[in-house]
Amino acid sequence: GQIVAFVNYLMITLMSLMMVSMLVMRVARAEASAVRIVEVLESTPQITPHPAAVTDFTPTGRVAFEDVVFRYGDAEQDAVLRGIDFVAAPGETVAILGATGAGKSSLVNLIPRFYDVSHGRVTIDGVDVRELDESTLRRQIGVALQESVLFSGTIRDNIRYGRPDAADEEVVAAAKLAQAHDFIMDFPDGYDSVVGQRGVNLSGGQKQRIAIARAILHDPALLILDDSTSAVDVDTEARIQEELARINGARTTFVVAQRISTVLSADKILVLDDGRIVAAGTHEELLRTSPIYGEIYASQMDAAATATAAEAGVPTNGAANGAQHG
Repeated sequence: GQIVAFVNYLMITLMSLMMVSMLVMRVARAEASAVRIVEVLESTPQITPHPAAVTDFTPTGRVAFEDVVFRYGDAEQDAVLRGIDFVAAPGETVAILGATGAGKSSLVNLIPRFYDVSHGRVTIDGVDVRELDESTLRRQIGVALQESVLFSGTIRDNIRYGRPDAADEEVVAAAKLAQAHDFIMDFPDGYDSVVGQRGVNLSGGQKQRIAIARAILHDPALLILDDSTSAVDVDTEARIQEELARINGARTTFVVAQRISTVLSADKILVLDDGRIVAAGTHEELLRTSPIYGEIYASQMDAAATATAAEAGVPTNGAANGAQHG
């Protein structure tokens, strides 16, 4: 009996020691996390509110960039954008095209004032965005990014984020417009299906379509689509573009894209190169006047033709020539 009691006491002691060691590890992790959280909470915002910010603002959607220069950080760093001048009329779709690192995302990030310009100004209906209340400004803008941000919760809640009072019918209508309704209904719980943190249980294209639906449901005066269909197949992207064209007459839309097929129907296309606008116009105008745009168009069309031929089992010119020489 004494041996059994001794073994029981020993096991209780060992379990207690193991729990203490686990507790020490958790405290250490919590302390490290707390340090990072405090750093964020104590960080100084780079955006300074205007002392007499405009809070009553309902824009028609005219956006103007006036000799804008922008650089990240201090004045000694190279400018990301230089001499940006253009006007987007109300209801117009403006596409921004250029190589990686040309400054496309930096340009559209100045509209909702994620950053302040280093020189010049960005205006909406003639009002400098720096003079607008931050919340008032961003209520007028819908944004869908390439890296879609989804939260743990249902698909319905993710689409409603930013407009929690939206009716179910409006949620479904936005999802249909973004070509998300069909795949949502394939889930057992439909719109009540739970999305993991950052949308881990969804594909890249599915996340992007939910983000587009969320931006549309917000019903903004300005819509920014920053390469937001990059993970979507070409056919689905074409259907999304058709639906957006149908509703975009009521809002000014900015489309950042890598694929030229995304921008063909835009009212105005801006071609960026090394932080500058090197060409602007419609697709047809740019094909006539811009060598850079012509090169981008030709290379992407050639790549698309090669891919189509490969899928169909048709040899490309290079393969055909090689066969002839052989």
